[in-house]
Amino acid sequence: MSSASPGRPALILASSSPRRQELIKILGLPLQVVPSQADEDTPKDWTPVQIVEGLARRKAGAVIESLAEPSDRDSIVVGSDTIVVLDDKVMGKPKDEEEARNMLHQLAGRTHEVFTGVSCVRPSDGLSVTSHRITRVRMRSLTEEQIARYVATGESKDKAGAYGIQELGALLVDSIEGDYFNVVGLPLSLLAVQLEQFGVSLP
Repeated sequence: MSSASPGRPALILASSSPRRQELIKILGLPLQVVPSQADEDTPKDWTPVQIVEGLARRKAGAVIESLAEPSDRDSIVVGSDTIVVLDDKVMGKPKDEEEARNMLHQLAGRTHEVFTGVSCVRPSDGLSVTSHRITRVRMRSLTEEQIARYVATGESKDKAGAYGIQELGALLVDSIEGDYFNVVGLPLSLLAVQLEQFGVSLP
């Protein structure tokens, strides 16, 4: 386990996502990774903002309940959730290749929104900050063959909207408006602003 130095508390990332792990390491703070086992089902009437902020808080909360070391209570637990929204329809991670192909067929040639919620919680005093970012992504027009080839790479499996912009999925994207890292799954500038409320100054 990582230990915090004076003025630099440790972060606990409540995610198994290798993309979020790579991004949060950029901050240069002591880091633990504790994948959350939180239930990700949400009420059907929740808005996209309610979904990503609610799940980000839930993931952080599930990890806090699992903390065994007293020293971890002074850490800041970071939960995050990302969804893709097209015409008010929420797209999470595809269940299988067929659903991945269907998602990409719907997104092709159109602009969708990527919502990412981030929740930071300090167990020792209960301080909690939750917010979200939205990025607009325009996807290229794609043929059925192009979609099938991309899905066959396996990249779609654990990605909201069935693509990963930081990998081969970049070839599917025409343009973005907003925070690139938000689409990857962890908006670092938003996280930095949140951490300031815990007395953490970056860089």
